[in-house]
Amino acid sequence: MNVLVPRVNFERSNRGYKPRQPRTARETRESVQNITVSWTEGWNVKRKFYAALAVALFVSLLSGCGGASSGASGEEETLRVGLIPNQNPEEVEAQYQPLEKYLSEELGSEVEVSVPTTYNAVVESLVSNKLDLAYFGGLTYVQARQRAEIHPLVTEINPETGTTKYRSVIIAPADGDVREVEDIEGGTFAFGSVSSTSGSLYPSIMLDEAGIDYRTDLGEKTYTGGHDATAQAVANGRVDAGGLEDRILHDLEKDGVIDKGKIRVIKESEPIEGYPWVVRDDLADDKEKALTEAFLNIEDPKLLDLLRAEGYAKVQASDYDYVEEQARKLDLLAEQQ
Repeated sequence: MNVLVPRVNFERSNRGYKPRQPRTARETRESVQNITVSWTEGWNVKRKFYAALAVALFVSLLSGCGGASSGASGEEETLRVGLIPNQNPEEVEAQYQPLEKYLSEELGSEVEVSVPTTYNAVVESLVSNKLDLAYFGGLTYVQARQRAEIHPLVTEINPETGTTKYRSVIIAPADGDVREVEDIEGGTFAFGSVSSTSGSLYPSIMLDEAGIDYRTDLGEKTYTGGHDATAQAVANGRVDAGGLEDRILHDLEKDGVIDKGKIRVIKESEPIEGYPWVVRDDLADDKEKALTEAFLNIEDPKLLDLLRAEGYAKVQASDYDYVEEQARKLDLLAEQQ
């Protein structure tokens, strides 16, 4: 910025230089006029500068707000979906890629599916608002609802039963000494994830019904992290028995991963309500409705087969009250790894 200053003449004195005083009427008029014009022009320049600066700051603030809004809008447009790793996480994520594509097309928005390495990580992500939709087991759902305002939407219809129910089973090596649940006392037992419904809670219930407290009456217990790992541990004779989901066991046998002749089922649980798809209570009503309808309207046989579903049906929070009751009784309500 150029600053205008009044022109001043100096003259030498015995004390140095000092401003020269006008000596004629004409010089006086010119000096006054110069000062007036210079300071007037200087003030106009400064006024224009500050006005331009204010406009620039205002525009910058508006741009910043607009950018933040676009970012937030972009995040809201992407549906963040998390799945529990009931089997190998990479395999689960690959299995659900077609669902990601289907939901994206049905909802008209981006969908991002992720499968963390632990059940607890999915719970934490939903609780901390990093997920919009989560696929839980019954136990992980009731663990999560202790800490967050959430509710279930739908669960799959089991092709094996034609209902939303499935079962947990306890299996033992075919050539082992364990023939019934009571024989497991003092032995080694494999659970899946500690937060698994059919790989931890229901095996613990079946042990409890046989008078065996999983916390004190087993020689050794191990948590394999997944149903497939539990089945392999039993088939290979590394443990005396183990608990897992019946549908997954059937798939492992059908795919040749587990030799059916190497294991025996010694106990089946009561029917268990299916895995719920869960959303936060603050999800917009129109999005929740669109999600529910998207699941209920799946008709593609290939997609349903990949999802191990015959279709989908609505569920409600009270359908999982028994799970919560038993989890509380057996010290499994607090989510763990």
